[in-house]
Amino acid sequence: MKIFFSKFFPSKKKIQIEFCQNNLDRHLNEKTTLAFSQLLQQSHIHYKEYECLSNCSTCRKSAYAIVNGQVIEANHIDELLLLLKEQVSK
Repeated sequence: MKIFFSKFFPSKKKIQIEFCQNNLDRHLNEKTTLAFSQLLQQSHIHYKEYECLSNCSTCRKSAYAIVNGQVIEANHIDELLLLLKEQVSK
């Protein structure tokens, strides 16, 4: 029965997003905090903030997150948000 329903009502793929707290502190502002909050409230997204993800060279030069094990980096936090939205909609 599960196969029958999954053909007609496919569930969204679960997405794991990891953030470096130091990186977020460096790049987030009020506007982007609200936008990230709305994105991360989706039921198929699981996220976790770590104090440090040991990607120091990436952290120093750009905003980044790890999506399902893949590093996604951007020059600006707004660009990172757009890239995350693309990953979520795949």
